[in-house]
Amino acid sequence: MRIAKLAAGTLLALALAGCQSLIPQEMSVADYCANPDKAGENVCRLKVEIDGQSTAIAETDMRLSEARNVAESASSAAAAAQATADEAKAAAEAALAKTDEMVCETRTIQKTDTGTCRPGYVLTSCNQTRYTTRAGGLSFLREINDEKCRFNERVLEMQVRCCSTASAAPQPQDTTINENMPEPEPEVQPEPDAPLSF
Repeated sequence: MRIAKLAAGTLLALALAGCQSLIPQEMSVADYCANPDKAGENVCRLKVEIDGQSTAIAETDMRLSEARNVAESASSAAAAAQATADEAKAAAEAALAKTDEMVCETRTIQKTDTGTCRPGYVLTSCNQTRYTTRAGGLSFLREINDEKCRFNERVLEMQVRCCSTASAAPQPQDTTINENMPEPEPEVQPEPDAPLSF
């Protein structure tokens, strides 16, 4: 609808440009179009929207100079709208042509409390996969974001899932990494007091 209005404005601009040397500048469009010989010209058939109502320019008291200004504005708006439409079309075509696939890799990280991804990848999930009571048993996940996950203490093994687009990341590879973070020191239990003997 808007493009149709802009096209109508462009037609008005072209019609008025062709007629401007033949029509007195201050004559109203209505007076000009009152002549039966002129009633079939584009300028007399053109409609504009005034207060939401479509009105023929010939039914207004608009001067030809004002009508030319309206036509020039409509022509500029039509050109800007066409440029915007061309940009949007090019962006849509580029998006449709883009075939960048999602690639993921799994990193198995052992004996640490923190899991990370390689550069170019984003961390999507993190979970503890092996534990022993000697290593502290199940651990709580304390932090997770796009870059790392962190448990409250060292875990025997965790799996970190990392994903990215194929064009932005190196070739995916599933790896096992042994961080070999030192085990926590065992707690020393105090010996119970021996009973006194006499």
